[in-house]
Amino acid sequence: MKTSEITLNDYLSKIREDRKVAFLKLRETILENIPNGFIEQISYGTIGFLVPHSIYPKGYHCNPKLPLPFINIASQKNFIALYHLGIYSNPELLNWFVAEFAKHSDQKLDMGKSCIRFKKIDQIPFDLIAELTQKISVDYWIACYESQFIKLSYPE
Repeated sequence: MKTSEITLNDYLSKIREDRKVAFLKLRETILENIPNGFIEQISYGTIGFLVPHSIYPKGYHCNPKLPLPFINIASQKNFIALYHLGIYSNPELLNWFVAEFAKHSDQKLDMGKSCIRFKKIDQIPFDLIAELTQKISVDYWIACYESQFIKLSYPE
């Protein structure tokens, strides 16, 4: 779904009917399980769960005017996508998730560096997503982000 300057309600209203229930359940799973401090807002044309400038004033190194991203969810043409930057930046978390996914789904894991693609929406492991969402606090995410990305991006 391509978007520009839309609201959260606009985004949700444009989700295809055949995947709306699953998408809303994924969003609700994240909202119910994400640690305190993250905020929800449209980010890069998707629904994002971010560290606000009030907690991390430096913002995102690619564009410091934007809050630090953490999780995004999107309704794409052929799948629902979950982007989790903690998986991208933490090999232990990635290994845990890959091992656990096999215990929660009969489907083959379809994943990029931070993108988990769900083509069969009736196969989304919501309980696993809930557990994954709980694993990283705002403070831990900031520390992880700074240890891996900040030295490459901000001048000293």
